[in-house]
Amino acid sequence: MAKNKALLNANAAREDEFYTKLYDIENELRHYKEHFKDKIVFCNCDDPETSNFWRYFKLNFGVLGLKKLVSTHYETDKPSYKLEYCMLPDEKGQYSLQVIQTKLKQNGDFRSPECIEILKEADVVVTNPPFSLFREYVALLMEYEKPFLIIGNQNNVTYKEIFPLLRDNKIWLGYNNGDMEFVVPDYYKPRATRYREENGIKYRSFGNICWFTNLDIAKRHEDITLFRTYEGNEQEYIKYYNYDAINVNKVTDIPIDYYGEMGVPVTFMQKYNPDQFIIIGVGSGYLGQSIGVKGILPEHKAMMKGHSAAGDLYYIDKGKPKVPFSRIIIRRK
Repeated sequence: MAKNKALLNANAAREDEFYTKLYDIENELRHYKEHFKDKIVFCNCDDPETSNFWRYFKLNFGVLGLKKLVSTHYETDKPSYKLEYCMLPDEKGQYSLQVIQTKLKQNGDFRSPECIEILKEADVVVTNPPFSLFREYVALLMEYEKPFLIIGNQNNVTYKEIFPLLRDNKIWLGYNNGDMEFVVPDYYKPRATRYREENGIKYRSFGNICWFTNLDIAKRHEDITLFRTYEGNEQEYIKYYNYDAINVNKVTDIPIDYYGEMGVPVTFMQKYNPDQFIIIGVGSGYLGQSIGVKGILPEHKAMMKGHSAAGDLYYIDKGKPKVPFSRIIIRRK
């Protein structure tokens, strides 16, 4: 049993190997330059020999004014190594930028005691962590109170371990969210969709990728421009049957004159300004129950198609109960 579990974990790790393209890194990092001066940057989920995060920071070391760049390599079942890039003296006492490779006693897993010690010394963490370990990875960064900029799936927004951090303004989303294409290893199994090969390189793209960060950025202080009105258009905003809020299908449809609670799509988090809105909760599952979303009546559940659970918001449209896709409950300040 233990051997089978280890094999499954290894396979999951292999499927988590997505290499971020340099363009996407440059496009996001250009908004954060002021956060890196005199800082030690740690890329603890990147193979430094192939990582574009390492490449970006190495190329821009002087421009950003970095103190040191550190990256650890991961091996499944054997000791690994770390690379450091910083100013060091040579035998003549002349300082220059040098790459130093040091053997690790452990395998380079970000959870290993060895990597945690390196994490403690770092000032900022920037990386693309394994998607399957995203919640565990964020918990580690929060435990050690590390500033960070990382890549994750938009679905993480509604996870019970991640959502409270977003709600309480401890983390937020970055600038470029949505479609993102990654380079995948040669052994990666082709998918039927969103997969391509070009010049011998394999690519896999996803449409719901987000940058998660706790570095303050101008974007999170920009108001969402509101132009729709509730008054006179009440019929367009259906009220939920099991919670006192209106349903808003698109972020652009948030009414300018409504100050009650509203259920908005998860994409709202990409534009959320804590000075403009208050986040109440998530209208689904356990998180929905925690804010008072009532259960679905048995006669309504019998009429529903697909999955529905306790804590899920629903409304009645043309006599039929419907559960909208995940909704963030908000209200205006």
